[in-house]
Amino acid sequence: MCLIFLFSMVSLLKDFVESEFFLIDGDSLFITCVSNVNFKKGQTLHFFYIVEQFLHDFIQKEAKFVIVFFKDAENMYFSYPELQALRMILIQHLEHNTDVTIHTEFSNCLSPEWEIFLQQCYPYFLIVSERGITPCQTDFLNIFIIHALQKKISIVQPSGIESDVLRIYGYCASSCYSHRLFFEMVFKKFFLLQIHQTLSLLQNLWPEGADIRSVVCSISCSVTLKLYKKMLHKKPPTLKEAADLCRMLCLTVVLLQRLPLFQRAKSRIITHVWDSTLSPFLRTVKCEFFILKQLEARNNWNVNFTGLPDLTDNILWKNIAYYYEIEYSRGLNLELGDTLMQECLKLWNTVLLLSGDGDLGGLIPLRTTSRPFLTQKQTSPGGADNFLKLTPFRIESDYDDPAVLSLSKKREFDELTHWHSARPLSDDFERTRCSSDAKSKDAKGRWEIQKLHHFYHVFGKSLIGSNRSVRIVQERKREEERWNNLSLYIEKEIKESPKSGIKRLEDFLQICPVKSVRFTAEMVGMDACFKLWMEYCLKTEAESRDISIIINLMKRIHIIHEKYSELLQNTHRQKLAKYLRYIGFDNLAHSLYPQVDKDISKYSVHMGAARFQLTYMGPYLFREERSDPDPRVQHFIPDTWQRELLDVVDNNESAVIVAPTSSGKTYASYYCMEKILREGNEGVVVYVAPTKALVNQVVGTVCNLFTKALPKGLVVCGTFTRDYRHDALNCQILVTVPQCLEILLLSPHNQKWVKRMRYVIFDEVHCLGGEIGAEVWEHLLVMIRCPFLALSATISNPEHLTEWLVLIKRYWQHVESTMENSGSSQNALKQTNLSDHFNPVFTVWYKERYNDLEKYVCSLKDNDFLIEHYHPCAALTVNHIEKYGIPLDLGFSPRESILLYDAMVHVWPEWPRMQELEPEEFSCFKNKVVIMRADAKKYEEELKKEVIHWTQLDRTKVVNQLLEYLKPQTFDSSETEKRRMFPCFVEKLKEMDRLPAIFFSFLNSDSNARIQRIILWEAEIKEIKKNIKKHNEVSPECTYTDHTAVDNQTLMKILRRLRGTRQCYKLHSLLRRGIGYHHGSMEYEERQVVEMLFRLKHIKVVTATSTLALGINMPCKSVVFMEDSVFLDALNFRQMSGRAGRRGEDLIGNVFFYDIPLPKIQRLLKSNVPKLKGQFPLSISLVLRLMLLVAKANDKEDAKAKALSVLQHSLMSFKRPKIECMLKFYFIYSLQFLVTEGYLNEECVPIGYAGLVSHLHYHEPANFVLVSLLVKGLFHKLCIPISIDGKQTFSEDVMETLVVVLANLFGRRYLPPCVENFKKKFSLSKVTLDDLPKDFAAVVEEHNNRMQGNFGSFLLTISKLADMRKEYQLPLSEIDFSGKECEDSELVSHLMPGAESRTAVSPFACLSNITDQDLFDINVAMLQTINLNVKNIPLLCLNKYDKTGRKCPLNAYALNFYKHGSLLALTLDNWYDLFYFNILLDICVFVIISISLLFINE
Repeated sequence: MCLIFLFSMVSLLKDFVESEFFLIDGDSLFITCVSNVNFKKGQTLHFFYIVEQFLHDFIQKEAKFVIVFFKDAENMYFSYPELQALRMILIQHLEHNTDVTIHTEFSNCLSPEWEIFLQQCYPYFLIVSERGITPCQTDFLNIFIIHALQKKISIVQPSGIESDVLRIYGYCASSCYSHRLFFEMVFKKFFLLQIHQTLSLLQNLWPEGADIRSVVCSISCSVTLKLYKKMLHKKPPTLKEAADLCRMLCLTVVLLQRLPLFQRAKSRIITHVWDSTLSPFLRTVKCEFFILKQLEARNNWNVNFTGLPDLTDNILWKNIAYYYEIEYSRGLNLELGDTLMQECLKLWNTVLLLSGDGDLGGLIPLRTTSRPFLTQKQTSPGGADNFLKLTPFRIESDYDDPAVLSLSKKREFDELTHWHSARPLSDDFERTRCSSDAKSKDAKGRWEIQKLHHFYHVFGKSLIGSNRSVRIVQERKREEERWNNLSLYIEKEIKESPKSGIKRLEDFLQICPVKSVRFTAEMVGMDACFKLWMEYCLKTEAESRDISIIINLMKRIHIIHEKYSELLQNTHRQKLAKYLRYIGFDNLAHSLYPQVDKDISKYSVHMGAARFQLTYMGPYLFREERSDPDPRVQHFIPDTWQRELLDVVDNNESAVIVAPTSSGKTYASYYCMEKILREGNEGVVVYVAPTKALVNQVVGTVCNLFTKALPKGLVVCGTFTRDYRHDALNCQILVTVPQCLEILLLSPHNQKWVKRMRYVIFDEVHCLGGEIGAEVWEHLLVMIRCPFLALSATISNPEHLTEWLVLIKRYWQHVESTMENSGSSQNALKQTNLSDHFNPVFTVWYKERYNDLEKYVCSLKDNDFLIEHYHPCAALTVNHIEKYGIPLDLGFSPRESILLYDAMVHVWPEWPRMQELEPEEFSCFKNKVVIMRADAKKYEEELKKEVIHWTQLDRTKVVNQLLEYLKPQTFDSSETEKRRMFPCFVEKLKEMDRLPAIFFSFLNSDSNARIQRIILWEAEIKEIKKNIKKHNEVSPECTYTDHTAVDNQTLMKILRRLRGTRQCYKLHSLLRRGIGYHHGSMEYEERQVVEMLFRLKHIKVVTATSTLALGINMPCKSVVFMEDSVFLDALNFRQMSGRAGRRGEDLIGNVFFYDIPLPKIQRLLKSNVPKLKGQFPLSISLVLRLMLLVAKANDKEDAKAKALSVLQHSLMSFKRPKIECMLKFYFIYSLQFLVTEGYLNEECVPIGYAGLVSHLHYHEPANFVLVSLLVKGLFHKLCIPISIDGKQTFSEDVMETLVVVLANLFGRRYLPPCVENFKKKFSLSKVTLDDLPKDFAAVVEEHNNRMQGNFGSFLLTISKLADMRKEYQLPLSEIDFSGKECEDSELVSHLMPGAESRTAVSPFACLSNITDQDLFDINVAMLQTINLNVKNIPLLCLNKYDKTGRKCPLNAYALNFYKHGSLLALTLDNWYDLFYFNILLDICVFVIISISLLFINE
């Protein structure tokens, strides 16, 4: 089974975790935990700790899941009775002791009940193992995997799951469809009769109940002894030997019941194992499975199941056996203690009674036979030195090449020169002072600059449009003449073609500046619409009535009544009243102008006025916008919350701004830029965007909005990314990415520029909680002293974020007051123009989206598309409403409020508030000519409150009926049919006037291009069929292009940017037909062209991946989700759907779900916005960079303040003092490492390779390992040139080895372990990366040992911060295993001396003989309450293993590309996305250049 081709490492829990319900296969969970490399057979308590830690990690991150154990799967353990029993213990423990939902009612994955369950819940993914304990179980699991993939459920391997502070990652296989298998398993009975009889006898002996461990021990021992007596085994063990083992087992169980965990964790480590001859007995005595199966059916016996996780302790049993077999026989006689003796005697007497054999002897002596039960385990000699012994480390070179020896010189480092050469680090301002001078460059250089600026102008124009220019108002008379010339033509066009006529009227109204003329035009338009409606109503066919005419009529009435009320006279009011009365709105007509008319019912719309406005006019309802202009804004009248933002900027204050996509929050950013530009030439605004695409977008906008005459050498806008920079330090508006701003803030000799910063704008600040680079956003927020604006659409706890930021601002206030009092840096402070008083951080939280989004579900029926509206309430469940209420951002359009009301009336005809909430009677609507949007929102809120009230009234059945009633009707069809009909769906949207649209897919780039060509072919076929009788060639109408949107000259200029791109030939032809695609593997010029042409409305159809999700300005009328995927999570859904119906572009947004299961849609809609949580903020490289800043900055006090702010104010440690203390220790030990390794001297001044390491900080720990390799001279040894034809070159073997080394250091991407099974399938490609050469690997191991030596003490130190009360509790069930220490037993003290160091290891892991020496090898062994992951220790592990001990090979994508140069091979054989490959290829080139420059300049 080649499932491996689909696996890739992904983040399993996205930001909206409560929406991502998933399944865990219980047997896969069981196999993974029982196969854990730390777990020792028989240590059940440690096993349950591993299980609970696995599940608790998900629950702690707010995951929603259920666990499924199939009935048929239990038969797979028939040959492993101890595992069969442990599985049953696990099930019962989870059911009795935790709140985790467990399903055990399904027979197998092919049962009808399972099919129904999947249809109802549709999990986000399924955690299931691809490998079982037996071949039969492996087949069973593979069938389960194939079945899940058939059901379009993604698969995640449990053994490869990893986690950090915020997220969980795993190897995921996307769903596919082409597998059919079946299985049949037979349940076999074993021991059932004997156990049933013995259990009944025991219940009579202990009618009041008992501890589960006593029950299982007495039953298993008695049944085993009975069977041994009847079977009379001639082979060992004998019956007496079996009795000895059972006595020791009874003692083991008593110790489990009486000893606290902290005492058991001190158990000594023995290396003996059970003798192989005992296997039959051990398998027989492990009959817990059948005992628990019988207990499950007994409801009349009070058994305490709390001890289920601690049912057995095999190591303790062996420890007791070792004592009686070896030490006791040598004369060591230790007292057991009276209490333990009495408990053990009681249990053994019960065993004798149940077995019916009194000849087996009493409890004492425990051992009556002499045959050895244990044998010595073979162990490899030697071992690693204790990493806890700290000694100063120095990397010494053992290579005598002068070049290598020169590298070892520990000279002081400063950023006055480049780290790799003696070339000065000139200031960008000085270096680019004459960049605007025509003489500063040659002709080609000047042409390149002009071309770049021209492109930004065109690119920016597509972003802001041409409507920003101020139009000079013409005189009233001239406008009246223009209207008189157009009015008759417009009236005629409205009559003949209402749609185009209305459009022409609105085009005139948009540009007409004279209010009286606009009023006249509105009246003419209203008259024309009314006359047209009368003509339609007089036609005999009832179907001929076009409701859009009445919509336009009411739209004109709304506008006239609200916006021109001061111009209305009685004749106008009389006309409005007449029209309202004719269409059936008598109550509104009467409120305007009372009068009586003849019977006019034939013109009525037969609907109440309020209902009509909500149903049909939702997009046109007026908002309660302010009418007073704000002199600070030229092109629109800002809302109140937007004015608050402008006030914040005017007052030089900071704000966290949370508002939905398209609400207009970004405008404050450009106002901030304008303010700083007007203040002078010194101030700088920094705009921080998360991606390069957003950087280019902002630069284009800025270039079009602002022009300013500046002194030579200064420019308005500059950019700084990891790939390129323009005018970075000599501009007033710098647009950059977080990593690059961090470089500037930490650069000691750029602090003069830093003090010029007046404002920082953080766009998409929710990236602070992202997967990659989150800590960089945090560093920026804690280091900047100037005010800031933090923008986001998806934060649910902005108050928490603001509170943290206020703490930081108070810190800087304290720093400034301290520096002022001391007189230090006083001039610098004056330059920063900071106020003497504290500037608070405001929270501006605007929750209403400007345009409504309506959702639709698409399905196929009889070769036609059924497009059903999806009401937001259809996503809810009664349970969700009871637990969480209705999500705050689950909004309704006015039409959806009416639909909800009608549904409520339908399911509960006796509803008490039915009349009160009837639209015509609702207080905010009654007799109101113009219903405002705020009125509709009040109605929506009342309906929501009523739904919640229904659940509180215990009318669960009615609410269920309501939610079911609102669900759309869908029809299922085959995957092939859905794909075949997809182009027809695009045509359907065109007919419905729902284009332009973005079609989101998660396919690869080639698939996107293929889909586009299929769409084009379908359009061509349709046009050919239309014109086949008239034409012999395809009509030019076979296109989605709007030829009027872009003139041909502009189009050719834009398309010219595609020259030289990889996919030019594909994209060019599609774009000319109005079709495009957008994904991460495209070159950025290609993406820019697609974005520009889409914004300019030249193209109407774009397929895209998540590259368009994050803030890219591509407004459209509709968004279509084409397929389900593990990447379609609620965060991506919100970002992607936000493209539809953006402010100023469309009245309403449309979201279509094509081939997305209804349960998935439910979870996408009802999810809540994520909370921001901090990542681990520190690294050794960051500490080194901070020390470099402090040591070399001109303003020492300011540099120290920045460093302390980073160390003291992490979001992770906010209001968590223990974590803050842990981070302080991390900093101290990082300093110690840097000093002992020779990166800092005793005064913490950077020396030696500090420049190289800090330059490659992004690649920790590879940057430190690289230095070790350089000092050891291994690159010199490897890169020995040879002479070919008189030229010095390197052999192919040398180059391949170099690529392998660099890929192992800087290009580490892991594959799942099962890829090793498929090596033979790749004849040419290199899929798995070779290990490092031995000499390189030895240096890496040496580096790791030094790192462990330093940070081992760190782990032992911070272990004192752990909450030991919680450490003795299971993390999920919280069963407590602490207690009073047993002090009266010499035997217990002997067995559990606590000789080994186990300070930082979980006491549960200690039960499997894990000690402090295993900390760096075993992630799960660490104390769970210290909030530290071993990944935070910068070790470069040569080999990575999953939880079951299987090696995860490295992906050889870099070596494969070097050898073959084929991008196709990377995607097919290495399963690599070209987008990420391009990034990593740049990284490798960057590192190679860095190394080469180092050698050249040494």
